[in-house]
Amino acid sequence: MTSTLAIIVSLVLLMYLAYRGITVLLLAPLMAALAVLLSGDISFFLPIYTETFMSALSGYVLQFLPIFLLGALFGQLMADSGAAHTISRWIVDRLGHKHAIVTVVLACSVLTYGGVSLFVVAFAIYPIARDLFRAADIPKRLVPASIALGSFTFTMTALPGTPAIQNAIPIPYYGTNVFAAPGLGIIAAAIMLGGGLWWLRSREAAARLRGEGYGQHVEAESVANEKDAEERGPMSRMPLFLAILPLLLVVGVNALFTYVVFPNMDLTFLAERFPSVSPGKMTGLWALIVALVVACATLIVLRLGHWNDLRETINKGVFGFMLPLFNTASEVGYGAVIASLAGFAIIRDAVLNVAPGNPLVSEAVAMNVLAGITGSSSGGLSIALQTLGSDYLRMAQEAGISPELLHRVAVMAAGGFDTLPHCGAIITLLSICSLTHRQSYLNIAAVTMAVPLVALITVISLGTMFGSF
Repeated sequence: MTSTLAIIVSLVLLMYLAYRGITVLLLAPLMAALAVLLSGDISFFLPIYTETFMSALSGYVLQFLPIFLLGALFGQLMADSGAAHTISRWIVDRLGHKHAIVTVVLACSVLTYGGVSLFVVAFAIYPIARDLFRAADIPKRLVPASIALGSFTFTMTALPGTPAIQNAIPIPYYGTNVFAAPGLGIIAAAIMLGGGLWWLRSREAAARLRGEGYGQHVEAESVANEKDAEERGPMSRMPLFLAILPLLLVVGVNALFTYVVFPNMDLTFLAERFPSVSPGKMTGLWALIVALVVACATLIVLRLGHWNDLRETINKGVFGFMLPLFNTASEVGYGAVIASLAGFAIIRDAVLNVAPGNPLVSEAVAMNVLAGITGSSSGGLSIALQTLGSDYLRMAQEAGISPELLHRVAVMAAGGFDTLPHCGAIITLLSICSLTHRQSYLNIAAVTMAVPLVALITVISLGTMFGSF
């Protein structure tokens, strides 16, 4: 019981201090150390750090470094090539300010589904959204929720084939791929998009009845950002087809290698040199790596002669992956330490027995809780799968549940309570928009937590009745 209390204390402190803005790179090892000390395992303190925490952290980095690196690089290439700007402006020109909310949501969703980092998308779309909302006289406080709906929800967790890191994390645990349960994913995406748009449009209508308007705001755009936008001005003139092609390649090449190339290859020869490698569990990751490499290379070649500073773009993109990767890896190390403590058995059994006979419900609860505590969908998902993934796979096999269904439920659940107020992505988004939690958080929560929860319940219900499809 002492060990269980120690775990709870460390989790609460982790959540509180992360909300206060302290980096998880420092918090995770400190809170893991606190849990070990409070549980009475003082004699094992240093071995737990070097053998448990660091082994889990390094293992995660080893496995997912290429995905984080290539994803960050691709996002930077899309931004600096002008492709992201071209796509978003095209959508704006077609829909116009009369449909400002729909325009912003669609622009964000196209870019994030194509593999552009949600942070890059937020920076790229905010100036467009600001101008659209001002022209349409829609309250600025709805801008963050519109960006969040298009970036943090269905394109991150539900749509089949999305290259988001959240959709890649379950692959080695369940032996699946990023297209897992495509039918259910599309249904969930439709619920998230439809429900989110309904909420935002209803808030817009209510604001118009009150005569609220855009509001009085001091637009605190940094001189550096304005200068950077001016320098990138010539890059915005890019043919639409060339701008969309890299996004199509990410999804198309991924599908090609997932369903055609790797399944028709005889990979038994790998056992001679890599006996511990299970091709069935790794081909999903390999396909995503190939797709991102092809998309990055294509984008570079397409814009040869048009880059302002290709070296600077590549360096910025590569350096940009480190903090997200090590933040998540540090949380995984924390989870491994917690799982090694005696008190974790009580917590694990309680979570696994939330819904006896239906591991989908138990998995959804575990992912939501851990994502909420860490304020990170990828962090919570990684911790949960690191500690409980094998249990859920075993329970699913016993219940005749497809690993693909497990995959989709896990990813969608991790994208639920991850957007609590202390979430780093939410804090960054509000900072970009020069707004506060008090002004905008309620609407963000509605579209990133409440509506996705409805979609998650729908997927679990349909999956329980009809299986994965």
